[in-house]
Amino acid sequence: MNETILKLDRVTKRFSGHVAVRELSLEVPKGGIFGLLGPNGAGKTTTLRMIMNIIVPDQGKVVLFEGQKSGREYSDRIGFLPEERGLYKKMKVVDHLAFLGETKGMNRKVAIQKAREWLERLGLHDWTAKKVEDLSKGMQQKVQFIGTLLHDPELVILDEPFSGLDPVNSEVMEEVVVEIARSGRTVMFSTHNMEQAEKMCDRVVIIARGVKALDGSLSEVKEGYGKRNIALTFGSGGGGKAARVLQDPSLVSTLNDSGTSAELELAPGASSQRLLRSLVEAGVELLRFEVVNPSLRSIFIAKVGAEAATPVASEARNA
Repeated sequence: MNETILKLDRVTKRFSGHVAVRELSLEVPKGGIFGLLGPNGAGKTTTLRMIMNIIVPDQGKVVLFEGQKSGREYSDRIGFLPEERGLYKKMKVVDHLAFLGETKGMNRKVAIQKAREWLERLGLHDWTAKKVEDLSKGMQQKVQFIGTLLHDPELVILDEPFSGLDPVNSEVMEEVVVEIARSGRTVMFSTHNMEQAEKMCDRVVIIARGVKALDGSLSEVKEGYGKRNIALTFGSGGGGKAARVLQDPSLVSTLNDSGTSAELELAPGASSQRLLRSLVEAGVELLRFEVVNPSLRSIFIAKVGAEAATPVASEARNA
């Protein structure tokens, strides 16, 4: 049986009468990539802050490494990247990273050497001696990412780590996260990007408005859903022509439509052949029409409804 590196047991957190997280239970096994997923305001950041003992649960218990210490007391074994980025702007990049390493118990000389290696790898070698304030926002984000990993933590916790990054830098950091997991360490990251999570995660928990909606490995989640969807990609102008067909409740039960492509669940009694015939008769140009396993996003919307994907204002502030 796999060792459990993190366990939440019926954890609840309230802010001024608002319940940000309600009786959340989950287990993160050692090794692999664990996704804490949900829309903005779902309670993801609140959950990670409770894990790190930045805030304390009103009810329930957080257990790390099967021990009795809090997240702060395990600081040397955990790398935490908060959603709110914070760096000392006047410090040189390498000095800043060395300082972060020292706070985790690293020897300064070792920390500087490892910092230089990471800066080289992430394309920041020429900025080593520059002040943090001279770096772009994306560069600063990579520096903080390096600081999170510098001491080789057993558990890496990342809160929206790819938010705001361009596609190239996002892919570079994704590769690092996958590499960490393959080395036997554990990565837990939060995101509202279901597509990104589906590409990277071994296991997921999806929460909506502080309540757990789904929990398990990707294969378990999809098998538990028990349905297959239709994936469509439209040719020029096809999305507009398809709208009337896709809004027919006798054909389509749930729909995730981006305009140029769509994924849908057929209505009870409808068939893929009937849907295809209706689209062709409506003059829709189709580049793709395929029966597929449902995406995480489609499953999420089907389970909790599109309304749950829209946070209320108070949740967005406290999540």
